[in-house]
Amino acid sequence: MDATRQDLPPGSVVRRQAGRIADVLRAETTGGALLLAGAVIALIWANSPGSPGYDAMRSFTVGPTWLHLDLSLAAWAKDGLLAIFFFVAGLELKREFVTGELRQPRRAAVPIAAAVGGVLAPAAVYVLITAAAGADALRGWAIPAATDIAFALAVLAVIGRHLPPAVRVFLLTLAVVDDLIAIMIIAVFYTATLSVTPLLASALPLVAFAILLRRQVTSAWLLLPLALTAWALVHASGVHATVAGVLLALTVPARPQAQHEHTAVPTSLIERFEHTVKPVSAGLAVPVFALMSAGVAIGGLGGLVSALTDPVAIGVIAGLVIGKPLGIIAVTWLVTRLTRTGLGTNLTWTHITGLSMLAGIGFTVSLLIGELSFADGTGRHDHVKIAILAGSLLAAVLAAVILRLPHRAHRHSNDAIPRDPEQTRAGETAGTA
Repeated sequence: MDATRQDLPPGSVVRRQAGRIADVLRAETTGGALLLAGAVIALIWANSPGSPGYDAMRSFTVGPTWLHLDLSLAAWAKDGLLAIFFFVAGLELKREFVTGELRQPRRAAVPIAAAVGGVLAPAAVYVLITAAAGADALRGWAIPAATDIAFALAVLAVIGRHLPPAVRVFLLTLAVVDDLIAIMIIAVFYTATLSVTPLLASALPLVAFAILLRRQVTSAWLLLPLALTAWALVHASGVHATVAGVLLALTVPARPQAQHEHTAVPTSLIERFEHTVKPVSAGLAVPVFALMSAGVAIGGLGGLVSALTDPVAIGVIAGLVIGKPLGIIAVTWLVTRLTRTGLGTNLTWTHITGLSMLAGIGFTVSLLIGELSFADGTGRHDHVKIAILAGSLLAAVLAAVILRLPHRAHRHSNDAIPRDPEQTRAGETAGTA
């Protein structure tokens, strides 16, 4: 093997190693682990003697001033890198609607309705808890409404190996629709000022991007400048720049355009883009965003108590841990009752309960909406971060416990099944022989 490797050109070895790394990054567990690592590093750094260095890194400004893109590293992570994450989410969204589970309305009706319930109920719980805290607190109503698709799928991949495939399909459909609603919320409710001219101008690179893809032109030298131009114009318009990532993704053709026999090459442009961009999203964009956004100075036990007794923090945690499951379970029950549509193959209400709790992991998108709701440097800005971390962690732990119940029950039931005496004697005779 070493001799073969020595015979290969250096570039081939590098490409092969890069391909292996990319394959690792495409795994959901890897993306979730890197996301968690970024958050843990940020928390440790922000609460260490080196915290001034963390703050200095986040506030370091870079970018062309003449384009009004002289942004802090934290802003680049939030507006720039996270657009890559939303591009991948948009690709997955379109693929599901065109060729996946969402193309069949009857099969998709239950998880789609559940996603709507999983957005409305947490927002309602948050509003009920924070109504007496003033109009300022109500700005964060959408924080617990979002599900972190990357983190939720990563946790399911770790704890759900024994679960039927329908469980992942239900969660994926729910999370994809949840992401779509979150994107619409960000675009409509978290756009402070709107400049019409750059927003209209962004249509030009978007249309050019779409035309090139329709003509099978996939050169990065042509597509990347158009994508960056569209992103810059959307950013200049006042609409959150992550929306540009979704708009670009929706222009990518989803149907297979060529068959590649005896090869693992994806057969559609949308699969090829996912194959290429997902490692960048999972290995760079989301972990760096977590590193830039999750760092909050807790201030010891007193600071933690102060944060978790803030009505805003209570509303966020209750929305994630109570509102999400309540909305998803209630709407799922209602839809299946009214339409007589089943849950799906091998799905049980225990699975639905666990998935609804898993949807309470609102890490990435919730942090983004928290950043948009409360200005950096304010007390509530930090309290929201602590609440999102605590609520997401609690939701993940509870989901893991619930989703393990069917496996344990099945295992115990198998142990308790009485054996046929004739078979037992035959087995003992065979063993003796």
